[in-house]
Amino acid sequence: MAGAPLLVAHRGGARLAPENTMEAFRQAVELWEADILELDVRLTADGELVVIHDETVDRTTDGSGAVGHLAWDEVRELDAGYRFQDLDGAFSFRGRGCGIPLFKELLEELPRVRLNVDAKDPAAAAPLVELVHAMGAWNRVLLATEKEEGRAEPLGYRGPVGATRRQATRFYLLHRVPWLGALYTPRADALQVPFFWEGRQVTTPAFIRQAHRRNIPVHVWTIDDPGEMETLLDWKVDGIQSDRPDLLAEVLHRRAGRPAPPGLQDGMQ
Repeated sequence: MAGAPLLVAHRGGARLAPENTMEAFRQAVELWEADILELDVRLTADGELVVIHDETVDRTTDGSGAVGHLAWDEVRELDAGYRFQDLDGAFSFRGRGCGIPLFKELLEELPRVRLNVDAKDPAAAAPLVELVHAMGAWNRVLLATEKEEGRAEPLGYRGPVGATRRQATRFYLLHRVPWLGALYTPRADALQVPFFWEGRQVTTPAFIRQAHRRNIPVHVWTIDDPGEMETLLDWKVDGIQSDRPDLLAEVLHRRAGRPAPPGLQDGMQ
């Protein structure tokens, strides 16, 4: 978790390229020098671990059906750029061969990049841990899950883990009462929380301070507004997840002295 404040490309930077695709991941790393790529995995019907957020392929591809009901040979033929609209409203990735990748493909192609991986289906958690261990990537993969069924501890995961929703909620509630909050420290390597949730502000300076007292970094999602990014930096947040790594890179360059990445340098010329 070193290097705060961290630029975390949410789903690879979902407003700049089709989410959870190699095109998005490459762009986030090469143009914006993302510190961490955030992504989601599920299992196909024949047990392949693929990078996709939704339970179905309907929202992001030209296909339809549940990921868990489709074989890998079917999933690999889908156009994952078909429904993506860029910042100008154009379908700029449609028909360009942008597909749903295997998680193994991502590990192999970007061997030095840190990953924040959420097993959206608890059934994918064990195969995910097995693959990460087999490829020796546990030191750069943070296993994140909102569901207790996907927790890393029962799976014997050797790498860093994010707090589950239950852990984060308990910490949020208890930290508001100082003597109660002191009694609870989540067994996690990061608290990944929204700025606001259902009209309630979750991330506050006090929340971040209490987490830091327990040596737990705080990553906030999903922040695309530069003003909110700056506020979080003022509060000493450790990482920001964003669909707009371009905007976050500019803010970090200006506010935190982060070197300008290639994408930002091109815009400055």
